[in-house]
Amino acid sequence: MQQFAQFLVQLPWIWVILACLTLGLAPFVPEPHLWEKLKMLGAGTLVRPLDIFDLVMHAAPFIVALAKLAAMLVVAK
Repeated sequence: MQQFAQFLVQLPWIWVILACLTLGLAPFVPEPHLWEKLKMLGAGTLVRPLDIFDLVMHAAPFIVALAKLAAMLVVAK
């Protein structure tokens, strides 16, 4: 587990932010898929496996960003 935390700490922020802005928010028009899938989740209509997979894929960069932030806080202690 410590090796993964070290990997996250060494991962440059620019790559994480770039992934969040591209994969996380694509397609940009008419609205980002992540936002669309979160609205579906809130409405209870996120039931198709493809939609769930789409939510996970578009949320992954943001999850990595949160994990990197948490790893940096743990390593800093």
